[in-house]
Amino acid sequence: MGSQAFRQGVDTLLSSYRAIPSDGTVRLAKKTSNLFRKRAKNPFPGLDVSGLDRVISVDPDARTADVAGMCTYENLVAATLPYGLAPLVVPQLKTITLGGAVTGLGIESTSFRNGLPHESVREIEILTGDGELITATPDGDHSDLYYGFPNSYGTLGYSVRLRIELEPVKSFVELRHVRFTDLQTLQSMMNQIVDDGSYDGEAVEYLDGVVFSVDEAYLTLGRQTDEPGPVSDYTGMEIFYRSIQHEPSGPGRAPKRDRLTIHDYLWRWDTDWFWCSRAFGAQNPTIRRFWPKKLLRSSFYWKLIGLDQRYDIGDRLNARKGQPPGERVVQDIEVPIERLTEFVDWFLREVPIEPIWLCPLRLRSSAPAGADPNRPWPLYPLEPQRTYVNVGFWSAVPETPGQPGHANRRIERKVAELDGHKSLYSESFYPEDEFDELYGGEQLRLLKKRYDPNSRLLDLYAKAVKRQ
Repeated sequence: MGSQAFRQGVDTLLSSYRAIPSDGTVRLAKKTSNLFRKRAKNPFPGLDVSGLDRVISVDPDARTADVAGMCTYENLVAATLPYGLAPLVVPQLKTITLGGAVTGLGIESTSFRNGLPHESVREIEILTGDGELITATPDGDHSDLYYGFPNSYGTLGYSVRLRIELEPVKSFVELRHVRFTDLQTLQSMMNQIVDDGSYDGEAVEYLDGVVFSVDEAYLTLGRQTDEPGPVSDYTGMEIFYRSIQHEPSGPGRAPKRDRLTIHDYLWRWDTDWFWCSRAFGAQNPTIRRFWPKKLLRSSFYWKLIGLDQRYDIGDRLNARKGQPPGERVVQDIEVPIERLTEFVDWFLREVPIEPIWLCPLRLRSSAPAGADPNRPWPLYPLEPQRTYVNVGFWSAVPETPGQPGHANRRIERKVAELDGHKSLYSESFYPEDEFDELYGGEQLRLLKKRYDPNSRLLDLYAKAVKRQ
């Protein structure tokens, strides 16, 4: 992108800010989003971030990158892999932006050792609600904004530039898919791998899992290598999540092995949006054979979701079959690892959606220069040195008449009971006082008072729950 093009993008952004009436709500003018919650249409013009969608520079010696806030991870990875480097955490979908992953959280199979995307940010330049450009660092005058920005979802401002740490990666990732017939054993093994960083004498650098049913679940263990050899390709007819499954074999249930390029590993879930492409028929072999390969990606499925939301296609089809409308249950939650089996058992019994994704995480023990690894991230408080597991489930269940959000409300109650949290990219139904307690309400109010004194930006409850 270069610094000159970046500055031009900043000038365009500031001009668009000045075009918003002084009594108008400040929001982005993005045409696309990775949010699953609807929001009210903004009657005011939005911020023009069209010039902030690229990598500014990569420093291979320092292992850092300066990145514009609206740069997608697809573009970010394309810029860093030629140097043998990658972001410490690469969320699963290509169209997620770096700024979005920091202000809205992100996670992936390196999170058990690298935490969440915001933990590898060295500094972040933010356009605040009152139109100031502020550079926040972990030990500077705006350290409160640095720590308060994650999970703020644009209520404290929008990221313009981020300097992030990178890590070396090798050319290939060797995979082992380890099958489990009971969830408690899977939980124990996951906990051990997080602590040891290895399994059966081999290093584990990537770790996630899939639950297909209460008696069929898998952990996928990844190890980097430069050793040449054949690789699998799941960008065409073959489907990655189906490749995980295998019959138990031998007394120790030997894991199934596979191998991908580092590029294909990072985007292994994007081709079929995990398993959600089946809702569009894309996993039907006959349809898939004629489906353009360039449209086997999450960004296209988003367009289909948009059409469904606009025209209620799914509910109309259900009505023709004599079925009730569907309640969308699209969530990612985190529970402490010791409560994982309890949650999944309950979920499979009470909200029968499958498969579901598992991804362990632990806050980083080593922080960027100047950062305090023991200082909390107040808007999404996780305990240091404690292992959590993200559980992702993305589907729908029959709507309960007269009880909107019934299944989602039950999930929220169960997650809170188990000392967990849930991400706010989708629909939420919390009462305001409970939301305030879970998501750093008092700290957010102090930050809003300092960085958005005229309330040009919405508050977090209005965005996440009221869907304004």
